[in-house]
Amino acid sequence: MNTVSVMFRAKHLIAALAIVLLPASSVFAQSTTSDAPAAPTAMSTPAMTGPLTANPNPMSVDTGVFGTWYVTGAVTGLALSQDNRIPGDRSNQTDLGNGQVFIQKTSGQLQFFVQAGGYSLPALGAGYLSANETTSGFYGMVPQAFVKYVPNDHFSLMAGKMPTLIGAEYSFTFENMNIERGLLWNQENAVNRGVMATYVQGPITASLSVNDGFYSHRYNWVVGSLAYTIDKNNSLSFIAGGNTSQTTRSSLAVPLLQNNSQIFNVIYTHLAGPWTITPYLQYTRVPTNTDLGIVHAASTTGVALLANYAFNASFSLASRAEYISSTGSVANGAPSLLYGPGSKAWSLTFTPTYQNKLLFVRAEISYVKASSTTPGFVFGQNFDSTSQSRVMLETGILF
Repeated sequence: MNTVSVMFRAKHLIAALAIVLLPASSVFAQSTTSDAPAAPTAMSTPAMTGPLTANPNPMSVDTGVFGTWYVTGAVTGLALSQDNRIPGDRSNQTDLGNGQVFIQKTSGQLQFFVQAGGYSLPALGAGYLSANETTSGFYGMVPQAFVKYVPNDHFSLMAGKMPTLIGAEYSFTFENMNIERGLLWNQENAVNRGVMATYVQGPITASLSVNDGFYSHRYNWVVGSLAYTIDKNNSLSFIAGGNTSQTTRSSLAVPLLQNNSQIFNVIYTHLAGPWTITPYLQYTRVPTNTDLGIVHAASTTGVALLANYAFNASFSLASRAEYISSTGSVANGAPSLLYGPGSKAWSLTFTPTYQNKLLFVRAEISYVKASSTTPGFVFGQNFDSTSQSRVMLETGILF
């Protein structure tokens, strides 16, 4: 299926849904006891860090005994220009960013979420894959779909294809401050198949998931998250996860090394008037495993600062600064987790954003600089350039 086909199908799926849906004069807040109407509110899934905001009055349909279902979505296009492209990539290109529809039930004891459509996953320091290549090579036309059992206000149990607990950035462009995900995100998994239990008590939220890590079909990853809401303006999260046994599978969505690793995050978020500031730390480790050809352990240590300043209700400027380093060397046989064993990199990203109701447009300029690299692992036609600049544009609707 090519990009035009993906966009065509998304357009007609949205139109078909709009015909059968009832007008949404009000929406329903999430509740664990009933489907009683409440004040209009945007859906909390997919999660969004801002500055983009979801439709506060989404379409809905009352299915009767099955409760109220909501239909939202994202239809966006991308344009990209870059230097030092790798072989197979292009210096300039346009593409579908998202052609996705989200259907969900957010109240009652039994809830669900289904995300369907095409998407691309642009990331700093990595070659760009088209929406067609990404959708078929990563998570398919239904990248996320899960059911959720909510017996009370404190406990929930989720099963299916779920967003990961790891990291401070989400998978899809519209969910994040920046269009592209960052260097630290490149070490993280994005979508997990498995189960997750969550317990909420006052300011504490604890989650535990058993899943297949980097989408490996082998359910040997355990990930835990502990979040503390200090007050309405500050929160702190600790996340740890890793595989409990080796996995030999490798594919576009399943990097062999990272899928046999452990990962740790400390994430802090601070709100102050027009500012949203999120610094976070990350550590990953790939242990020695001669069965997998890993003759020497390697690790990465990364730090990132994400910030957004809202000038008004419509216009904001997001930025991101990152630094990541890896251990090992070619001499000791350590694997490459970045741009060759023992390499380092830093990045800067700026993303001005304008949104008017459902419509938005944003631009982005980013720069990645690598050091202590190994030829064959970096940028350019000969994989020997140590920097890359990109300019991007994303526009579309969040309905």
